[in-house]
This record gives sequence, C-alpha cells and structure tokens, in this order.
Amino acid sequence: MSKLLKPDLCVIGAGSGGLTVAAAARAYGVSVVLIEQNKMGGNRLNYGCVPSKALIAAARQVHDIRQANRFGIRTSAPEIDCRAVHKHIRGVIDTLAPNDSEQRLLQSGAQVIHAPARFFGKDVIEAGGYTIKARRFVVASGSSPRVPPIPGLDKVDFLTNETIFERKDLPAKLVVLGGGSVGVAMAQAYQRLGSKVTLLELGRILYKQDLDVADAVVSALKSEGVDVRQNTSVTRVEKGDEGIRLHLESAGKASVLDGSHLLVAAGRIPNISELGLNAAGIAYSPDGITVDEGLRSVTNSRVYAVGDVAGGHSTHAANYHGGLVLRPILFRLSAEVRHEIVPHVTYTDPEIASVGMNEGEARGRGIEHRVLRWNMADNDRAQIEHETNGFIKVLAGKNGAILGATIVGRNAAELIHVWALALSKGLSLRDMTDYVAPYPTTGEIGKRAAVTYFQEMTRKPVLRGLLGGLRLFG
Repeated sequence: MSKLLKPDLCVIGAGSGGLTVAAAARAYGVSVVLIEQNKMGGNRLNYGCVPSKALIAAARQVHDIRQANRFGIRTSAPEIDCRAVHKHIRGVIDTLAPNDSEQRLLQSGAQVIHAPARFFGKDVIEAGGYTIKARRFVVASGSSPRVPPIPGLDKVDFLTNETIFERKDLPAKLVVLGGGSVGVAMAQAYQRLGSKVTLLELGRILYKQDLDVADAVVSALKSEGVDVRQNTSVTRVEKGDEGIRLHLESAGKASVLDGSHLLVAAGRIPNISELGLNAAGIAYSPDGITVDEGLRSVTNSRVYAVGDVAGGHSTHAANYHGGLVLRPILFRLSAEVRHEIVPHVTYTDPEIASVGMNEGEARGRGIEHRVLRWNMADNDRAQIEHETNGFIKVLAGKNGAILGATIVGRNAAELIHVWALALSKGLSLRDMTDYVAPYPTTGEIGKRAAVTYFQEMTRKPVLRGLLGGLRLFG
C-alpha cells in the first residue's frame, strides 16, 4: 500500500527550475512535495553549467599564461596536472552543493522523495511508494544528451556532458561531435588544456548566430589549433587502433578520422518519456510539454512545465520560468513568457552573449532595422588588456527602439546585463546614451554603439541650419 500525500504543489525535478519553484512556494507557506530521481541540483550543478565553467576557467588560466608575453612577462610552458584540475571541478561542485541540498529544502518544510515520478491520472503521481494528489504540478525534469542515430555509435564508448567531467586524465585526441554552444566551448577548453581536438559539425558552426558572430569564434578556435570541420557528416563509428574511428563525408568525399575519445555534444532531449504524460492527458512533442504563453499545459490545467521541458535550454531560463509560474499558482495572476528578454551565452573565448533578436532573425521576419556596431579594437580598455577580438552589434528599430544586442568578446556575458535590462524595461537607445560609463571599461562599447544611431542627425541640413541661426544671437 502506498502512502497518500495531498500537498498544494508537487514539483518533479530538483534542478534550477524545480528548486526555484519549491523554495519560493515554501517561503509563502505552501505545502510542497519535491520528487527527484537523481542528484539534487540537476544538470546545472552536476553535469552542466557548473563543472563546464570550472573546466573552462582552468583552461583560460592556461591560455593566459601562454599569452603573458604580450605584457612583457616571460613564463615557462604551464604544466597541467589533470587530477588537480578534476579536483578543482569537484571542489566547485561540492562548495555549491549545499545551496541545492535536500537538507536545505527539508529545513524549509518541503518533503523530498528520491524516486522516479509517473502520472497515473490528471492529478495523481506515484513515486517511491507514495501516491501524490496535488492541487498543482510543476514538471521541471530537465533534459539529457541527445545521441544521434549514427551507425556503430551504440557499439563504442563515448562521452557526454554527464561523463566527461568525471575523467581524471586528459583525452589525447578528442573528437567533439556537435558545433553548438557546448561543443565549441568544450573543444576550445580541452585544446587549451593539451588535448588535440577535432570539432565536427553537420552544418555550420553556431548556426543560430549571425555568420560574422560565429566566424569570430571559429577563427579563434582555429588559431588555437582546433581542427574545425564544418558541413561534415559522420556516416559510421567503430573501434579503432587509437580508441575510436569515425567515417566522415564532406562535399561528397569520404575520409577517416581516428581519435582516442569521442564527446557527443549534439543537443538535448527533454526528460519526459517516463513520466506517464498520456495518463495525465498532457500533450507533448519531441521538444517537450506543449504549454501556453504562461507555461501551463494546454491540455491539463493542473500542470505547468519549466526549463528544458518547456523549451528553456539554460539555467537562467529555468529560473525565470520558475518565478513566472508562481504567479498563477500562488496568486492567480496572469503570466506570459517573454522569450526576447532571456539572454543566451556561448562560453568560448571570445564569448558570445546576446539578448533579443539578431540580425538574421530581424531580416527573416521582415522587421525594419539598423545595425549599430562598435569593435573591441576601438575600445581603450580592450587595447590595454590585449583583448581586442570582438565587437557589439545592436539592432535598432523605429524611433530608437532596441530590438536586440549581441556582444562578442572576453566577458561578453557580463557586458550583456545592461542590454537585457534595457529590453526587459523597454528602454530606448536614447536611454542607453544618457548614463555615464566609467573609463576605461569594455562596457563603453555599448554606449558608443548607441551613440552612432544619432550620428545621422548631425548631418541633417535642417539641424545644421538651426545651429547656424542660433550662432547669430552670439
């Protein structure tokens, strides 16, 4: 006999989205049951953002040491202790883990069940010997690595983000399959740490980005020694003398690539197949649960979805979703996702950070726009630090409206904040020229780009005539 629980809210998944919902609901005194079948903290803490950025940080240190001669500093080649790098990654995870711990939720008064969850009706879930009948449900079950249907791939050992960070040694010849944000960042990081890396992409690297944006990263990867192969398909995989052998095809020509390890970074699939969604009358697709503009299931009004299962695809999107669904769940207020205010970041060097529309999207939707651009090479702080690779692109709409912004450069993720705020608050380019930027900072590029929007006004005959007339009065 299972034990019956009747909370106000049942949350499936203890990743960023689920924890945001559960913790906030408990803060308001709402009864909460949280179900997680794997590790607390989900993909973000254990396999995704945290370990990957810790690895990237270590790789950046190596790169900066190698580049120190730009400042007149002579150094010997850095020695890389792979076990110490692994210890650094684990140390970061262990330091942050208490923030997402079961103990912290239990102290707030939530109940945590460690087990798979499955719907058995529109308002019934079973998990770990419990039957949970809740007023509302939030599905925040995250996603898993997508494994492409390549012949032979299931017969060889390969790495994903869920396994690569457990390695205590460095892959000698790493092949990265997938040229999206994860693939390019991992390719660069492992190349910097000493692996010989080949990056394979079926189409164009970072295809969602404007071509000039993607090219800036591709050029950086190539300059650091990464073998970048675009428009290349893998027709077959098998074991090889060095570990793994891939049969490739590009422009109609076949070739063979040998590597010691293969990292599959070919996208993500939502974790919904084992949830029994049909039993709950929850509509879904391969992309996740079908939700309305407020993240509510279109076919079961008791159920909401946040994060990867609702198309979030980032930790901050999951957090945003989590805060959003609390409005209707707790306060009966309306909620609507504003996709345009959610930033996107690719953690390469240079980084890519964007919010709102990019140039390709605006052109494809037939939206009238101007592109405002300022190069890092024209920024004093970037010159001081020898970090001149990159630029900012701002899309300006009618009357100085901000349609979007993309920044390419070191620490671009830190520089996009002000543009994310501008979009969320409906600020204009005039607003972006009114503040005082400290000097010298790379953030000045944003204001410089905004100012260029008004340069055409200085050349208008009417305005010049007005200035000439005013000079007559002394």
